[in-house]
Amino acid sequence: MTLAFVMLVLLAREPVVGLPCEDCDAVFAGMPGSVASNARIAPASEPGAPMRIEGTVFDASGRPAPGIIVYAYHTNAKGIYPSGETRHGKLRGWVETDAEGRYRFDTIRPGSYPDSRIPAHVHMHVIEPGRCTYYIDEIRFEDDPFMTADERRHDQGRGGSGIVATAGDAARGWVVRRDIRLGAAIPGYPAVKP
Repeated sequence: MTLAFVMLVLLAREPVVGLPCEDCDAVFAGMPGSVASNARIAPASEPGAPMRIEGTVFDASGRPAPGIIVYAYHTNAKGIYPSGETRHGKLRGWVETDAEGRYRFDTIRPGSYPDSRIPAHVHMHVIEPGRCTYYIDEIRFEDDPFMTADERRHDQGRGGSGIVATAGDAARGWVVRRDIRLGAAIPGYPAVKP
């Protein structure tokens, strides 16, 4: 067991599963005491095309899962993580699913990393209060010019597929749907709630 792993477990309120997980403790840094089902990641003044991320979180039986925390972060429109209190930068936020398991983030569409062919993406984590936390497959956009067949093979199904279709356009705003299946393809996911 490495010192970094021990520190992750000590810093996290819920145990981290689905390892390895780089910088998983950052999901707790700056988390507000009260979280709503709708949140803004990028301020309205942030340059870039507006985007809404919405979805429903489902349990292993396919029922909507209320009270689940979803954390997301991404680059700005130029593909850079603007500096913030963690390596995740300042474009990040948390939501808690409502009684029907729904959540929504309002933000901007992120850019690809400069001088790379890596598709633009939104990193996502799930915090199941009192149970565990883990990262899920990042949101990647079907219409991204860098979304190749090879890139599609990187989708592991962690929390369900992260590859999403986009609706709308840059002028009116984009809408994407990322439904989440708790524990899907997460190594070490606890089988029974404690």
